[in-house]
Amino acid sequence: MTEFFHNCTTNERKREIEELLNNFAQQIGAWRFCLYFLSSTRNDYVMMYSLTVFENLINKMWLGVPSQDKMEIRSCLPKLLLAHHKTLPYFIRNKLCKVIVDIGRQDWPMFYHDFFTNILQLIQSPVTTPLGLIMLKTTSEELACPREDLSVARKEELRKLLLDQVQTVLGLLTGILESIWDKHSVTSATPPPSPSSGESGGDLLSSLLQSPSAAKLLNQPIPILDTESEYICSLALECLAHLFSWIPLSASITPSLLTTIFHFARFGCDTRARKMSSVNGSSQNSVLGQERGRLGILAMSCINELMSKNCVPMEFEEYLLRMFQQTFYLLQKITKENNAHTVKSRLEELDESYIEKFTDFLRLFVSVHLRRIESYSQFPVVEFLALLFKYTFHQPTHEGYFSCLDIWTLFLDYLTSKIKSRLADKEAVLNRYEDALVLLLTEVLNRIQFRYNQAQLEELDDETLDDDQQTEWQRYLRQSLEVVAKVMELLPTHAFSTLFPVLQDNLEVYLGLQQFVVTSGTGQRLNITAENDCRRLHCSLRDLSSLLQAVGRLAEYFIGDVFAARFNDALTVVERLVKVTLYGSQIKLYNIETAVPSVLKPDLIDVHAQSLAALQAYSHWLAQFYSEVHRQNPEQIISLVSTALEAIIPLISSKVQEKLLLSACHLLVSLATTVRPVFLIRIPAVQKVFNRITDTSAQRLPDKAQVLVCRALSNVLLLPWPNLPENEQQWAVRSTNHASLISALTREYRHLKSSAILPQRKVRLEDTKVIIHQTLSVLEDIVESISGESTKSRQICYQSLQESVQVSLALFPAFIHQSDVTDEMLSFFLTLFQGLRVQMGVPFTEQIIQTFLNMFTREQLAESILHEGSTGCRVVEKFLKILQVVVQEPGQVFKPFLPSIISLCMEQVYPIIAERSSPDVKAELFELLFRVLHHNWRYFFKSSVLASVQRGIAEEQMENEAQFSAIMQAFGQSFLQPDIHLFKQNLFYLETLNTKQKLYHKKIFRTTMLFQFVNVLLQVLVHKSHDLLQEEIGIAIYNMASVDFDSFYSAFLTEFLASCDGVDSNQKNVLGRNFKMDRDLPSFTQNVHRLVNDLRYYRLCNDSLPPGTVKL
Repeated sequence: MTEFFHNCTTNERKREIEELLNNFAQQIGAWRFCLYFLSSTRNDYVMMYSLTVFENLINKMWLGVPSQDKMEIRSCLPKLLLAHHKTLPYFIRNKLCKVIVDIGRQDWPMFYHDFFTNILQLIQSPVTTPLGLIMLKTTSEELACPREDLSVARKEELRKLLLDQVQTVLGLLTGILESIWDKHSVTSATPPPSPSSGESGGDLLSSLLQSPSAAKLLNQPIPILDTESEYICSLALECLAHLFSWIPLSASITPSLLTTIFHFARFGCDTRARKMSSVNGSSQNSVLGQERGRLGILAMSCINELMSKNCVPMEFEEYLLRMFQQTFYLLQKITKENNAHTVKSRLEELDESYIEKFTDFLRLFVSVHLRRIESYSQFPVVEFLALLFKYTFHQPTHEGYFSCLDIWTLFLDYLTSKIKSRLADKEAVLNRYEDALVLLLTEVLNRIQFRYNQAQLEELDDETLDDDQQTEWQRYLRQSLEVVAKVMELLPTHAFSTLFPVLQDNLEVYLGLQQFVVTSGTGQRLNITAENDCRRLHCSLRDLSSLLQAVGRLAEYFIGDVFAARFNDALTVVERLVKVTLYGSQIKLYNIETAVPSVLKPDLIDVHAQSLAALQAYSHWLAQFYSEVHRQNPEQIISLVSTALEAIIPLISSKVQEKLLLSACHLLVSLATTVRPVFLIRIPAVQKVFNRITDTSAQRLPDKAQVLVCRALSNVLLLPWPNLPENEQQWAVRSTNHASLISALTREYRHLKSSAILPQRKVRLEDTKVIIHQTLSVLEDIVESISGESTKSRQICYQSLQESVQVSLALFPAFIHQSDVTDEMLSFFLTLFQGLRVQMGVPFTEQIIQTFLNMFTREQLAESILHEGSTGCRVVEKFLKILQVVVQEPGQVFKPFLPSIISLCMEQVYPIIAERSSPDVKAELFELLFRVLHHNWRYFFKSSVLASVQRGIAEEQMENEAQFSAIMQAFGQSFLQPDIHLFKQNLFYLETLNTKQKLYHKKIFRTTMLFQFVNVLLQVLVHKSHDLLQEEIGIAIYNMASVDFDSFYSAFLTEFLASCDGVDSNQKNVLGRNFKMDRDLPSFTQNVHRLVNDLRYYRLCNDSLPPGTVKL
């Protein structure tokens, strides 16, 4: 063993040793040697190995061990544990305990009747209490929720046996904790605590606890424990936490047990324990301090285990109330201010894990129990919120603060849904909580402002992106603004009057910058240079940017039913925003030189971009405003929109920073798409953009911006104007303009057609690729943005695009070997098919499909999938996606393509990917096959109404049977592969086909495939290969079996068991008998899981029998 773990041993030699050791462990009498090693060696490696041999023997081979040997092992191992438990290293001792518990799991109570009584005796004898507690915790872990394979009957028996012992065990644990507390607790002879210690409970406490005696009890000073007692208490609390995770809430969890646990929870919020350790300076003491903190953490874990149970019996409700009262006493204790401490410094002194557990408790309280407790008149909810408020805003870490904000979000959701369900007393509910909500709002707003919270905000990272693609600062801001928005929903006027003045203050600073702009030789400069002023300006700009985001986030609360009621507030906001965006663009703050360019320049750009984004958030409000007033006096809206455009247009230039440019483009798109005012096209600024985009000599914008601006311009011409009848839409003029816009955008692209036939030179090829990329990205976006619009818009769009589409089709064959180009072309065609297939007309669509089918030969598909990596696979996936759109089209138009599409799938694509383990292309292929079946059922099953009426039962006619069988075969194969996503998707497809088209009931499926599928699904469960999908698989088996329960029970089940290897006939009979003939879903799936579990268990047992055993 020492050689094996020595760092000089080679891997070769390690493998040899491993083989020797494994062979030794498999021998039948090996355990005797191991018993000898255990009692004679002090080498950790040898002991650990010997215990592993025992573990293997008990869990895998126990059935085959002679009963004489079992008795010997059952008596020797506990003796060994008793003799050496004080001297063994803890990990060896714990492993030995687990091995003894493993025996109990197999043999108690039948052959090992004193297993549990021994544990209870160990706990009761003071010398062995710790050992007994370790055994008890291990028993709870291994027997209540057994991991190894046991039969279902045995699992149920063990749980029942343990539940019978729960009351005794909880009584013992309560006794241990109480006696240690009482033994060490400081007697009443000590002088009362001095006022400065802040321990005396206030009025709130007595109102919470309803009884002075309980309050007095909780006010006792915390005892000082010796190391041994501390260790015993921590073991007892660990046992409780595990027991609580599986025992139901019941009267056996007594009030005295709960009170005791709370006493220990106080260890966590006792800062003096830590103080002492730091004052005395000795390491011994500081360890003690940490240990005491750990008792608090363990006690809170016990409380949280109880809290997380949603099902609360009536008789337990009162206990719960008492638990909350005691926890809020603790909360009050840790948020208490006095001369010596601020709340924050108190929280900083506590253990981080304790704070985490405490926050978990508060979250469980609000999410699971608040609705239950709120109705108790004696529970002071508002005072609780005040404590939660203090706790939230004094959190020492950002993560802690986030967790508390989550709790407030839960609370606000609870309030919102409560008000929606009880509209009658809405006012009463709101009045009760109004002050708390306003306080919360103000404080959350202060927390996002540098003006109040600079030190903390500067610690936040604004560079690295997390998994959600946002920086720490963005996450902080977003979570805070969600809370603000939820308060706004409940108290709109309060929220607005709190937020707007703060925004106003920061706007004054920003709008006042104009007076500091001076013109110097190199351009304009901001004449603010003093370090302090620059710092203040930086903070003010950062705050303005956050507040603009807040105002944008609230836009949704001004539209819809409340539009008129909140009109004036919204108008004020929009007018301010329009003014600010125009101001930024006019004095060109984004190009100004500053004293600290690395800080102030990004700040100025960000404020400008955020003001545009905030205005964009109000585009729905502008649209509603426009539709209300466009007939009477549209001057106000015309002036708002025109001014906004004046702010946008100067920014649409390749010289402007991308962040700002994109914000301007997005706002332009929203004005064109959401507001759609009829006068937009007549505004000079918009015409200026038209000229700029269609002028080939102008410098092209960056890709993203170019696409957005083209989308906006196209939408101005294509989207119907709101509130105007068809005859006033001026379609003729708009159609001509749109054609010339597209023509200008695609000029170079259309010229490629003539040269595509010639062989490409390398240089030319790269240029061509750029033109293709730039043009198709713009066109694809234009089509996508109108795909859901009226027929007229789509007609005009297609007329303008027609020539470019034909060019694309002509170019396609020339680029079939350039997978990056084919990828973009197919993306474009996919968008066309999704948005404009009706407009393209049948003949041209057929031509496109035929071209693709001819191009994607078997060789081409193989080249794409096997040799071109991910781009090649993407090309094939997009091609299959286009075919998905084709096969879904109702009517007879594309039906002639079905045979060639199915043969492409089954004869060309499927053979290439069937054997590959990678999931590429598979998901798309199976979706296409599903769509073929789902939308073209009549292609396979022609049921005539008349026939079904005459016979009373439809003898359906089957057509294209071979293709149907091949598709089903492919689905069946996919269940034998490890990819869990594909498995889930395909199971869903089969179930959908059954719900919608009665797939499992069709004769061909019922007679030739049904039980093959059931068989495969059962095998998957037995092999545990797709355990995450257990539930879905169980339901699918039920739906298949329920087609013909009689033959499932009479024929299939017997055949399935007969074909199972690794189990004998007697075991097969038991498995068959245990599968009750239930016909309802819950019982049936339970039977399936029982069958699968017990089949695995029997195989394990049979593998463990020594060779040559006679089975009776």
